[in-house]
Amino acid sequence: CASFVGCRGGSQPVYFESSCSAGNLCHELIHALGMYHEHTRPDRDDHITVKWPSIAPGRKSNFDIKVGNTLNLPYDFDSIMHYGKNYFSIDGSPTIETKGPASIGQRTHLSQLDIQKLNTLYHCSW
Repeated sequence: CASFVGCRGGSQPVYFESSCSAGNLCHELIHALGMYHEHTRPDRDDHITVKWPSIAPGRKSNFDIKVGNTLNLPYDFDSIMHYGKNYFSIDGSPTIETKGPASIGQRTHLSQLDIQKLNTLYHCSW
């Protein structure tokens, strides 16, 4: 499963395979709508620690901070756009550690803040 972030002009390809879960499909569709990964927010270092030595070669860019607007919303550990603690690990060790008790990496639902972000981005009021 894969998608570019936001509309890049012309048609917007979103790539799905039969092995993609419903949660991963939703994650990729939200990329197409313009949202980056939660763990790449400019303020992420206040909330998580990225364990760079544990990340597989060629995958480190997935953890780079993206300069952008946080929409004045708090960091969302429950976001469907947040990687789990072992994503792209070279040996199963954590690639992300939270700076407090929090679960990350769920792919079952949009969080309330995911919904609020999309409503803000698309000027929806309901």
